[in-house]
Order: sequence, then C-alpha cells, then structure tokens
Amino acid sequence: MAALSALIKAALIHGLAVAAAVLVALALPDLWPGTSPAVGWLGGGLVLLAGAVLDLHRRLARRERETLRRLETLQKSVDALAERLDQRIAPAAEAATPAATPAATHETVLQEVKLLQTLVARLGESRFSGEREPPRASRPARPVPRDAMPASQAPRSPDLRPAAFGEAPPMDDAAVLEAVRDALAADRIDIHLQPMVSLPQRKHRFFEVFSRVRAADGSLILPDRYLEIAEREGLIATIDNLLLVRCIQLIRETERRQHAIGFFSNMSAATLSDAEFMRQFLDLMARNQTLVPKLVFELSQQELRAGGAVTMGILSQLARIGFRFSMDRVTDLDIDVDALLRHEIRYLKLDCGLLLDPAMTLRIEDVRRRLDGTGIDLIAEKIETETQLDAILRSGIDFGQGYLFGEPRPARKPP
Repeated sequence: MAALSALIKAALIHGLAVAAAVLVALALPDLWPGTSPAVGWLGGGLVLLAGAVLDLHRRLARRERETLRRLETLQKSVDALAERLDQRIAPAAEAATPAATPAATHETVLQEVKLLQTLVARLGESRFSGEREPPRASRPARPVPRDAMPASQAPRSPDLRPAAFGEAPPMDDAAVLEAVRDALAADRIDIHLQPMVSLPQRKHRFFEVFSRVRAADGSLILPDRYLEIAEREGLIATIDNLLLVRCIQLIRETERRQHAIGFFSNMSAATLSDAEFMRQFLDLMARNQTLVPKLVFELSQQELRAGGAVTMGILSQLARIGFRFSMDRVTDLDIDVDALLRHEIRYLKLDCGLLLDPAMTLRIEDVRRRLDGTGIDLIAEKIETETQLDAILRSGIDFGQGYLFGEPRPARKPP
C-alpha cells in the first residue's frame, strides 16, 4: 500500500511538472508579444528540467532519511551486542585461564565492538557515495566460491532446497545491490559453515566459512549473484570484514564450549588492502593468541602470485602472530614449495576433478612427493560421490571437502 501511494504521488508530481511546462510553453508568446513559439517551448523545457531536479532532490532526501534510520538501527544492534558481551564477561573470565583476566576480556570485547563500529561507519560512507556518484567502471569479476556453483552442477540435500531456505527470486543488479546494502544495515549477513574432514576417518576437523545475504523477506541471495555486484560497488571489503568478525565470535564460542575445531575463512585482496580494519584486527588477535591457531586464512593462487608489497606485508604480520594460510583455486601445478613455506601456507586445496584427471596423475604425484615432510597438507575439494572418494583415498590425500560430507549450513549465532 505504501509503495502504491508513493507511486501515485510521484505520478502526480510528474504530471504537474509536465502540465506547468506545457502551460508556460503555450502562454509565454501571448504574455510577451513578439516572443517566438520556440522561446516558449524553451521556457517550458526549463520548467520541466527544474521540476525534474526538484523531484531528484526529494527522492535523494527520502533515501538519505531511510539510510540514516537503518544505520541507527544497526548502531543500536552494535550497542546491544556490546551489552550482551559485557554480561558474558564475568562468566567467561571465571572459566578462562589465569592469564585471561576480566580486564583483558573486557578489552577484547571493546575491540570487537570497535571493529563493528568501523564497519557501520564505512557502510554509511559507502551508501551515500554510492547514491551520489556515477556508477563505478566495471572491474574484473571476483572468482565465485566453490560452494556457489549452479544448482544444476551441485547436488542439494532436501533441507537446502529453495522451499526450505527460500532462495531469493530473480532480481536485476539494482535490486540485488539495494538488498545487499539493506542487509548490511540491518545485520542480515549470515555465516554458513561447510565441514572439512580428515581422510579416511571422515571426522570433522575444520569448517569453511561462507557468507549469505538474507533479504528482508528472509530469502537468501547466494554469492554467485551478489559477489560481482558488491565488488563493483565497493562493498565487498565490508562484507568480508563483517564475516571475519563473525568468525572470531564463532571461534570464541567453540572455545567456550571446548570444541576442538578450526575454521577456514577467505582473505580477499579487498580485505588485505583495508589498512584501518587490518590494523584493528591485528591488534585484536595479538591480544588473543589462543584464538589464532583455530583460524586459517584462504587465498587463491592468483591473488598470492599477484600480491604486491602491501599484501605480502600484511600476510607477514599475520604470520608473525601465528596465523597459517591455505592456497585454493589452484590451476597451475608448477608450485614453489619453498615460497609456500616462507609465507606459512600449510594447506593446499586441489579440485577433485583435477586430482582425478588421468592426464594430471604424474603432476599430482610430483606435487605430493615434493610436499612430503614439509608439513603442508593436501585438501581435496568438491567431492560429491562415493566413487570419487574411493579414488581420492587411493591417492593418499589428507583432508576432504564437498557435498558428500555436508553442504554449507547456517551457523548458530552466539548468544
């Protein structure tokens, strides 16, 4: 009803502007004798242009008011999070080791809240600049995560079908962008977890963390639909950084419950180049060394090879405080093992299709031979059938990931 009312109001305003323009165009020659009809129509065109400018100003003002309202809502959510975390400080401190004092725990809480506040502020800047500036030039598409393959190529278990999770209906790019911005403002960027298992035991050792955008009606917008748009509009760093903060909270929750499990999280070039966020994140993790071994950052082979001095410098700082890394989306098996070790890359992900390609057998064996004794583990990803798993087991791979062991499922938010 509100949308229909706004539509009627806009139509009336446009109709009045057109009527005023026509009236000026027809009346001007009569009011000033000797004025040519062309001048009359020029005057009408100016009136119509002025009406369009006023209407644009009105719509921008309305959108700014809506944005401010959403940012206020998100700020209240951050404040509520801080209050909930403060309420958990005392019991967390009692259950912690002697080195983890209540003061240290409180400082950690404050740092996490500051990270969230940084993201809130950046969202406001991005939103306003995105509405007032012309669209950015198109950039190369970001690689789609391995869990975002088309439904025709990826088997789905019943509880992840559209009827259960409600995948969003088809939307154009503008609608997807608006949904992403709205989800950021309303704290509807959810995290989903996919298990990674040890082979041959199939025991859960890690979870990989993925983001999902939840629309206002609860439906999910999958990465293959929103990643390229978010990248083009400069929102991908905010999404990635928010995902990282959520991941830290999840690790803290598993530590509280004494679950021996680790997490893999994508570390994109956008995140690495975000100097302000990375500075705060490094400071947070340097003060929470017990969380560091449970988080492994993933970077693609292309990003690692293209990484400049700033990217490699950030990786070195992360490595100095104890972080390990994984290289995924490997397309070239000409791998420099010494370089992997220098950069603390301790996991190498290879596509199941690549591992099972008969033409690549000798190359895969050479990679495995050169990795023996280095402490770098191989992970076979996109395993979907028992037949594929049998072949992978014969090759002696350390870990497996894929729909056979479990699909990405929503993580329960910490209380």
